[in-house]
Amino acid sequence: MAAPAPGLISVFSSPQELGASLAQLVAQRAACCLAGARARFALGLSGGSLVSMLARELPAAAAPAGPASLARWTVGFCDERLVPFEHAESTYGLYRTHLLSRLPIPDSQVITINPQLPVEEAAEDYAKKLRQAFQGDAIPVFDLLILGVGPDGHTCSLFPDHPLLQEREKIVAPLSDSPKPPPERVTLTLPVLNAARTVIFVATGEGKAAVLKRILEAKEENPLPAALVQPHTGKLCWFLDEAAARLLTVPFEKHSTL
Repeated sequence: MAAPAPGLISVFSSPQELGASLAQLVAQRAACCLAGARARFALGLSGGSLVSMLARELPAAAAPAGPASLARWTVGFCDERLVPFEHAESTYGLYRTHLLSRLPIPDSQVITINPQLPVEEAAEDYAKKLRQAFQGDAIPVFDLLILGVGPDGHTCSLFPDHPLLQEREKIVAPLSDSPKPPPERVTLTLPVLNAARTVIFVATGEGKAAVLKRILEAKEENPLPAALVQPHTGKLCWFLDEAAARLLTVPFEKHSTL
């Protein structure tokens, strides 16, 4: 018997429809948070194919709220490669070029690593910046984290069987032996991922189908990193396209804007 699906699973007919719905959800979460007592919105972004997806859809989705609302967004990155921002592997660099240049979010509210530091110091520096941005939180609490998942089940720069999966004290960890290049990285740890108010995993394409079945349906003694993301009090959602969801037997919601 399949394990209960962790969180709400939404399946879209194409990556384009998924991207449009994801952007609308980001805009809605932002509006909700800005109307709340804290009057700010803290968003954590992941790299990879999410960059082009959000760059295509989010500026238009966020525009109706106006520049004053976007000025109260705080943006961080779920992990980052220790390369110059101009490098093709820099997550922040890609977002700066393709998305942040089109959103009036103050530079001071975009939290980045310092890629000129050694990896251990870069992690400590990024953790310090996060603590300053999330004053009052014992562990930084993001309103929304958007995560990807690799074919091996990794998320952020948390890889299968890696010692960082056991990290409970640090909010940011250095990585100098990433099995996926480049080897030096900085990543949020599971305590931060599981403190978030909302976590959305995004996965598209047939190449993710097998690992998604493992994560969402199997009860494994040694769960894959993405399966360890279970927000303590927050909400967990999965946004998949039909190709990525094709092996699932657990219930999911089918969405189409057609």
